[in-house]
Amino acid sequence: MITSDQREKLRGWFAGRLPEDLFEELTEVTVDREEITVIGRIPEPHLVEGASAAEREAAVEGRIQEFRERTRETRIGVAREAEHRFRRKVSWGVECGGERALFTHVAAPVMTRLRQPERQVLDTLIAGGVARSRSDALAWCVRLVQRHTDDWLTELRESLEHVQRVRAEGPDAEPEDGGTDRDSP
Repeated sequence: MITSDQREKLRGWFAGRLPEDLFEELTEVTVDREEITVIGRIPEPHLVEGASAAEREAAVEGRIQEFRERTRETRIGVAREAEHRFRRKVSWGVECGGERALFTHVAAPVMTRLRQPERQVLDTLIAGGVARSRSDALAWCVRLVQRHTDDWLTELRESLEHVQRVRAEGPDAEPEDGGTDRDSP
């Protein structure tokens, strides 16, 4: 579990390390055990007044692709530094014209054991065309839970951070200058 202090330091590192002109704004830096995802806002394309929705969609898609290709080397350089420093893969994405696009991201395998009633839920999603496989069905279920319980999950994460702070202040805690790794989030 990553604490809010570690998350803030990580966001600060990226805010300071990214070239000034890479994004209009660094909108999001998220982290888990495997991956850091960096998302920034890029300028919308300029279109003629009255442009159709199809033209706007194509222009935004083109702007995102142009940004991805033009900034590839810069992003790879920053990612290499961050991966060495924080020991996690770095993924990139942008927001443009109300659209969000992820360029790269980690799809980490998760092992689980399910009983028959739980497997039947996944198989029903497959039979209904919602998912192609049990893996897709399980990912769909996780996204559904995430969408509908975001406040509860946020409260749970904050509680876990509190537990980590209390543990860190316990009798076995190292002194503040006790050689902790300041680079790890």
